[in-house]
Amino acid sequence: MKRTKHKDINGWLIVDKPRGMSSTEVVNITRRLFDANKNGHAGTLDPFATGVLPIAFGEATKLIPYVMDGVKEYEFILIFGTMTDSGDSEGKIIHSGGAIPTLAQIQDILPSFLGVQEQIPPAYSAIKINGERAYNLARRGLAPEMPAREIKIFDLKLLGQVAADSFSFRVRCSKGTYVRTLGMDIARKLKTIGHLSELRRTKCSIFSLSDTILLENLKNIVYEDKRQGFLLPVKTSLRDIAVIAVSVEEATKLKQGQSLSPRGREQLQGLAAALCHDCLVALVRIDERKISPIRVFNLLT
Repeated sequence: MKRTKHKDINGWLIVDKPRGMSSTEVVNITRRLFDANKNGHAGTLDPFATGVLPIAFGEATKLIPYVMDGVKEYEFILIFGTMTDSGDSEGKIIHSGGAIPTLAQIQDILPSFLGVQEQIPPAYSAIKINGERAYNLARRGLAPEMPAREIKIFDLKLLGQVAADSFSFRVRCSKGTYVRTLGMDIARKLKTIGHLSELRRTKCSIFSLSDTILLENLKNIVYEDKRQGFLLPVKTSLRDIAVIAVSVEEATKLKQGQSLSPRGREQLQGLAAALCHDCLVALVRIDERKISPIRVFNLLT
């Protein structure tokens, strides 16, 4: 069967992911809506979670690792006194009757979570154990042993009490942090149990809620050119790093994998975005000897 030819779409679409949908489902829906050849997401959100889900199209997929490495921010609601097998409200309650802490008690223990931490991911996660997703093993009752990983909590704030047993929080953290586990660890520190009822990602690297569009709104857009108006340029995800301008000749060399002389740019060191006529050519590394291409992009016409 002849493969249908789709469009070469390049850029970022920042979706406010709805609850009850996997990140992969959002990728598939947006690929169909844009009739795109290639796309992928930068940072999985659990089905019960909502918020910022960056979707990379075409050449932007080359930058997914850099967005995933960025700092994340979440707001979540933690219910004390009950525990579920998944750590969130989608799971089955396995323990109940735990104590409900006071605002003061919660405030007292939050500083202990700041900085570098060892965290054990939840069994209901997409991590692969011997080639199989952990959540598939957990659903079969095999309870995989999850290896600890190093994460970093940059900030953790108690926002307030939302019900007799529920409190809202905001956390800013490194990649690889499981907020469901953080919620259970907070409860454990308070000598009780708990689970998350809501989880919303408010920032993912340089993208925030102000950059997002609701998936339903995107589906309701009839005209293709208006839909494409919500795509952000590929270079948007690099707006926090240095930028160097290169000539057409230099751009050609970079795209061929050749290095450039750093002459005239000696003040710059480290990672930078090389642009030609405001179009992203390459992600480069600059040192005192050369400017080396790390990733090149096929965007120049």
